[in-house]
Amino acid sequence: MLNIGVLGVGELTEKIVIGLRRSGFSGRVLLSPRNNDRARELGRLWACEIAQNNQSVVDDCDLLFLGVRPEAVEQLANEVQLKPEQTLVSLVAGMSIGELEHSFPNARHVRAMLSYAAQINQSTVVVTPGGQPHESLLGALGSLIVIDQEDAFELATVAACMNGWFYFFLGDLQEWFTGKGLSHEQAAELVMGNMQDCLTSARHQPHVSMEVLGGRIATPGTFTSAGLEKLRKNGAMLAWRDACDEVFARMRKDV
Repeated sequence: MLNIGVLGVGELTEKIVIGLRRSGFSGRVLLSPRNNDRARELGRLWACEIAQNNQSVVDDCDLLFLGVRPEAVEQLANEVQLKPEQTLVSLVAGMSIGELEHSFPNARHVRAMLSYAAQINQSTVVVTPGGQPHESLLGALGSLIVIDQEDAFELATVAACMNGWFYFFLGDLQEWFTGKGLSHEQAAELVMGNMQDCLTSARHQPHVSMEVLGGRIATPGTFTSAGLEKLRKNGAMLAWRDACDEVFARMRKDV
């Protein structure tokens, strides 16, 4: 039975543990003592063990999740000695496999990107490189995408940032509706419902471009077309592209 360990118990690693348990994973889950309150809650609700220290997590596990912030990696690397070919799945954004190899020599390095929807097994999960056992393990958390080229993985990481932006975008739309008199619940249902309608339609027609799908609705003279013209005039579309460029540059350390 595979045993997994978590080095850095935070929001995302918590969601991963919950999703794995929901998927039926029954192996041992060992948590680092960092963020002890969260670790204790995971232990109580999801049958996890809190290790005495980080090296204990390494020693007793086959696969490790690295969930610390980038600035904490060096300190952690000085605390632990990984086993030869031990699988280390890094969730540290912007840290390349080369950098991971420098910090944790002899380990087998994997980078993963996923969202908080992992806790309900509905996340888009991107990994590089592919292989086992991490593909089977992470595939249980949602829809798995395996990418062999690390540059392409960086692009996929930009999509993870979009996941966070979408909440603010939807929140602003919801606030507009509530400002016009709808209840919080009605506004949320309208905003999320229409977003879901869009996604469902696009998934049903995967060979039709997003622009074509939108154009079928925003035909000349319609209210949709009028609103789209205003968005474009105010640079709404360009702002999203600029945000993506900014994140991608930071991922590649161009800034």
